[in-house]
This record gives sequence, structure tokens and C-alpha cells, in this order.
Amino acid sequence: MKVLIAVDGSVYTRRMLDFLIRNFGANAEPPDFTVLHAVTRVSAHALTVLERSVMRHYYQDEAATVFRPIHRRFDKLGIKADFIYRVGNPAAVIATAAESGRFDVVIMGSQGSHALKRLVMGSVATRVMAQCKVPVLLVP
Repeated sequence: MKVLIAVDGSVYTRRMLDFLIRNFGANAEPPDFTVLHAVTRVSAHALTVLERSVMRHYYQDEAATVFRPIHRRFDKLGIKADFIYRVGNPAAVIATAAESGRFDVVIMGSQGSHALKRLVMGSVATRVMAQCKVPVLLVP
């Protein structure tokens, strides 16, 4: 089973990882995990002012900040996973990665890290469910 784990570093990501470890960690044959972080593209104006190498480092640093605690936790538990990041609209990035990577399921938190968007079910989660052709498991 190929599992795409969409993360944003929020408390909902931590809850989802708790669920994942409880429910998939004891399998005789562990799933093939890929951890994906969608880094939101900076504004078009910023792109005209900043060099590409500066932007590339910014995107890499943003992903590393989200991945670092997940790497530590997975290493401690002996869970193997690939870690990738993509730049763009998070819902589109997740849906595209799920389909192009031929994943069996996408697992993500039901809400993200933006406080204003947490008033209702996360807008990224809602858009992923609408755009994704792969089953999506949302963890509250």
C-alpha cells in the first residue's frame, strides 16, 4: 500500500501522525510512506525582486522546518518514509502528487496551521477531497 502523508507542521499534523502510527505502525508489511509538504508559492511581486537561488533556499528551508520533527519521530520508531516538497497551491500539489505517484490513499489533518481558516474544516482539506481521485483520510 502506498500512503501519501500530507503535512503542514500544525497540531493537526501531529494528531494525524499519532493516528497513523497507531493504525499502520504494527502492520506485518509496512506501507510505503511518502511525506509531502506543499510550500505556498511567494507572491509574484517577490519573485520579480528576489533571485531564484534565494527563493529555492527559502522553499527548502520551509520544508525542512516542517519535516525535521517528523524525521526525528519516524527515526525513533523505525518508520521509513520518503520526504518530498513541492511548491504551489497546497490542494493542487497534494491531489496531483497523489495521482501521479499512484498512491492508494492520502492521509492528512482535517485542518491546517492558519488560524482564520480553522473556523470550518480546513479549506485545503476540502479542496483536496474535491480534486483528488485517490481516497482521502482526514484526521481531526
